[in-house]
Amino acid sequence: MAHGKVNSSVVFRLGVLGAAATDLFAARIEAHELKPKHVGLMVVLDAGRASSQLEIAGVMGVAPSLVVALADHLEKLGAVQRVRDPADRRRQTLTLTEHGRELLAACGKLAQSLDAEFAADLTATERTALAGLLDRLAARQGLRTKATDR
Repeated sequence: MAHGKVNSSVVFRLGVLGAAATDLFAARIEAHELKPKHVGLMVVLDAGRASSQLEIAGVMGVAPSLVVALADHLEKLGAVQRVRDPADRRRQTLTLTEHGRELLAACGKLAQSLDAEFAADLTATERTALAGLLDRLAARQGLRTKATDR
C-alpha cells in the first residue's frame, strides 16, 4: 500500500505530468529540428540571463559539454551565433540570430496551443489558478518563470 502514497504525492504527479508534457512538446518542435533543451537554451539567451556557454550551463543546470552540443546544433540551424570574447579569447558568447528569434516565436506558439490541449478540461479560472500555483512552486525552487521575471 506504500506505493499509493507515492502515486498521490504532488512531486510524483508533477514529475509524471512534466514527462508527458515534455514528450508532447518534443513531438511538436521536432519538425523544426529542435528538442526541448535547444528551446531552453534559446529562452535563456532571449531573456538575457546568460551569454557564455559556461553561464548558460549554470542557468540551465546542465553540464557545459551539453551546452556546447546544443549550441553546435543551433549554430548549424542558423539560430545562434558564437562570438569570441575580445577580453578573454577562451570565452565564447552566444547570441540569438533573427532566425533564432523566429524559431523561438514558433515554439512559443506551439507551446501555447499545446497548453490549450493539455489543460482543455480546466476552466479559464482553473487554468489561471494553476499558472499562479506553478509560478509559486517554481519560485520556491529558485526557478524563474514568466510571472516571476516581471
